[in-house]
Amino acid sequence: MLELSDVQKSIIETVRDLVEKEVIPIAEELEHKDEFPEKIVEQMKEIGLFGLTVPEDYGGIGEDLVTYALTVVELARGWMSLSGVLNTHFMGCYLINKFGTDEQRRRYLPIMATGEWRAALAMSEPEAGSDVQGIKTKAIKDGDDYVVNGQKMWLTNGLRSSLVMTLVKTDPDADPPHKGMSMLIVEKEGGNPKPAPGLDVGKNIEKMGYKGVETTEMTFSDYRIPQDRLLGTEEGEGFRQVLDGIEIGRVNVAARAVGVATRAFEEAIKYAQQRKAFGKAIAEHQAIQIHLAEMGTTLEAAKLMLYSAAQKKVAGERSDLEASMAKLFASEACHEIVTKSLRVHGGYGYSKEFTIERLYRDAPFLLIGEGTSEIQKTVIARRLLENYKLK
Repeated sequence: MLELSDVQKSIIETVRDLVEKEVIPIAEELEHKDEFPEKIVEQMKEIGLFGLTVPEDYGGIGEDLVTYALTVVELARGWMSLSGVLNTHFMGCYLINKFGTDEQRRRYLPIMATGEWRAALAMSEPEAGSDVQGIKTKAIKDGDDYVVNGQKMWLTNGLRSSLVMTLVKTDPDADPPHKGMSMLIVEKEGGNPKPAPGLDVGKNIEKMGYKGVETTEMTFSDYRIPQDRLLGTEEGEGFRQVLDGIEIGRVNVAARAVGVATRAFEEAIKYAQQRKAFGKAIAEHQAIQIHLAEMGTTLEAAKLMLYSAAQKKVAGERSDLEASMAKLFASEACHEIVTKSLRVHGGYGYSKEFTIERLYRDAPFLLIGEGTSEIQKTVIARRLLENYKLK
């Protein structure tokens, strides 16, 4: 389905080589310690992954969403948390490049392309996740600044990021609420940042899986930020901007799901040929063969939906339907494949000595990130009703 250029093939081969040699041998150890993969991230910088989609004019490689999705598949196959380090950064680059001013692009994209500055996204709040219009964080003009108050939750890369794309309400009284929402580019010091006046980044939130990459909250208390940090030139565009970014993020989650599912399938089919029961390899037992057949078929379908969504976005077409479908199907397929892989492993699948134990804890996150499966179904249904509206 995909006809890749020589450049794309070279990028994917480079990432696959990094994963095989540097990630897979130590992923379990780092994950169990919940340790940030500093060395691997430095290697990701060296091969240009943080500038993968940044235009060449700003020091990046200038590749498209298809290349990025395939890169994420490879990283997630090794360790899903690596794709998390990259994802919000990629969304930040995308938002600044598409919606930012010329000055904002010149200011941020070159240093983001190197990975020296990395980005986080602050959208969710303690009482607003899927209900984006329900956010309460406010940014009110005062002189040449905005004064920001509120609390954000679930910031991937919250500690080490140097800038945070932050969704706020610049007009809290707007009706409907989304017309009063804007995006601010919040700068901060990356790597255990010193508290800035009015800005506090909380400690890493411990999670069931998805370890090694930090997830934090962020609190604003009369935090002052220059008005030129408004993404773009007009207030009230934040809701549209963040939805566009989430569409990209859903392709990313689908790619992560394909990567994790690929690894789970590989572990299952390898183990099934090594493990013996009743005098023969369990791969020769029909019950196990049925699991493998279902896993392989479902994985192939998830790949095709991922490719379709990425290609449509690259073509500049409306792709919210395809992105939601790909995210829904791939994340649910991943959870199913990982569960079947654990069943193939039997009791050993419950042991921390086997990779499937880690994958089994990582997979549920994909059912939630960038919108739950239930939200995806709502989005899909609405779009289908638009497409097939009775005349």
